[in-house]
Amino acid sequence: MTPSLKGQRAWVFGGSSGIGLASAQALAALGAGVAIAGSTQGNLDSALKTLPDGTRGFAVNAADGAALAKAFTDFGAFDHLVVCVGGGSAIGPYRTLDEAKMRAGFDNKFWHYQRITMAALAQLRGAGSITWVSGAAARLAIRGMAGLAATNGALHAMIGPLALELAPVRVNAVSPGFIDTPYWRKAMPEEARAKLYADMAAVVPVKRVGTPDDVGQAVAMVTTNTFVNGAIIDCDGGRHLGG
Repeated sequence: MTPSLKGQRAWVFGGSSGIGLASAQALAALGAGVAIAGSTQGNLDSALKTLPDGTRGFAVNAADGAALAKAFTDFGAFDHLVVCVGGGSAIGPYRTLDEAKMRAGFDNKFWHYQRITMAALAQLRGAGSITWVSGAAARLAIRGMAGLAATNGALHAMIGPLALELAPVRVNAVSPGFIDTPYWRKAMPEEARAKLYADMAAVVPVKRVGTPDDVGQAVAMVTTNTFVNGAIIDCDGGRHLGG
């Protein structure tokens, strides 16, 4: 039977681009009424053009607890929360990392996830779900990624306890591997990016880098499958297998 979210409502934080936008599109395609949140109005406006009429966009700073509470109140009761925001700046050899960068990694991801999720609970309906988008560095030993692994690992450590504590709301994480997102197009020139992608594809069993749609499909799966709870779903082409 084809899964359906018809009659249900979903929030996607980080829904204005990349994995978050792909997740919003996947949930909307299943019939959900979707709200997306992002920090930049221009990106929100562009994203809304790719989503069904009636999708709402909120320019919200995840560091602003009062603004988060207002956005959730304005949208009203809903069923599913997807959080896909922030990123880690603490990347590189451990000996070179400084405390400020490691703290920034937690401030920009871990604490954003907590602030958003806590604010959401007042409007989240009891049979719904929470999905955190984390990262493969937490599940795979990669040189230079200790700081990023710590941030995502802290999120992973909370999934089981929250699945028990917040029941009947289901709590899961989707852990992406290397994904072709707009970040890389901004961060690197085309030639360097092509080499990076080729290098990444070479170490993945499926022999390609991932796409935002790959992760969006995984988010849709844990959102619709009401028997998946307390799980961390690897969406990394098999990279976590090593070898």
